[in-house]
Amino acid sequence: MNTIKTKTCSSCESSFSCGDISEESKCWCNDFPPIFNMSEGGDCLCPVCFKEACEDKIDAYVETLTPQRALKNKAISLPKQEKLIEGIDYYIENGNYVFKPWFHLKRGACCGNDCRHCPY
Repeated sequence: MNTIKTKTCSSCESSFSCGDISEESKCWCNDFPPIFNMSEGGDCLCPVCFKEACEDKIDAYVETLTPQRALKNKAISLPKQEKLIEGIDYYIENGNYVFKPWFHLKRGACCGNDCRHCPY
């Protein structure tokens, strides 16, 4: 049975729905990369604050990578996400999708297309 809870964001204090994982459905936050440890503390964040926290953490991680370190990065070993997330995997510029470093890191190698944000 799926249980939906109303929570208060620990960052902006807005109310939001938080769903427990069950076989029928799962919480919205499970659509994001699993990059946070439960031991890092803090309570749940609303969708807006959670997305911002993911973007910040990923951006900070990407800044530490060299092309050599990118070949053995964390993103490759994480469970594959079914959908792309705007702001994390890509942004839209002049109607075109521009893939961010995280998207490329998940792929695991350079595609050879001279992508703007290729970490390799």
